[in-house]
Amino acid sequence: MPSLDIARQKDAVVTATPDTPVGDLAKTMKNKKVGSVVIHQNEEPVGIVTDRDIVVNLVAEGKDPKTTTANDVMEKDIITVDVSTGIREICAKMQEHSVRRMPITENGKIAGFVTLDDLVVLIDQELHDLSEVIKTHSPPY
Repeated sequence: MPSLDIARQKDAVVTATPDTPVGDLAKTMKNKKVGSVVIHQNEEPVGIVTDRDIVVNLVAEGKDPKTTTANDVMEKDIITVDVSTGIREICAKMQEHSVRRMPITENGKIAGFVTLDDLVVLIDQELHDLSEVIKTHSPPY
């Protein structure tokens, strides 16, 4: 199963540019009910800001959310996967890099976004389907 089959598609990915004030990012996260924003330049992901980044790199440091930008707090060593990447490889990459969220790219541009939550939901659906097979072909308990 390719990554885009379970991911948020491009139009649902919450994005901003590196010069976006962190206060605006926080408002966007609240309004969109998300925990992260992909930071891009010309649709190419260059970083990610999570709600935790805001707390640790802004609030705890006493920085001004109006003058501090995404570039000041974002994780710049961003891990991405290509649209052709399979679910198992995504899981392995998340484990290897200790990340919970990854932009999906196509030719270097943002094509979607996958989270650990998306993978857990997929596993839940798969387990439900498998349990239905067992229930259908097993004697009553």
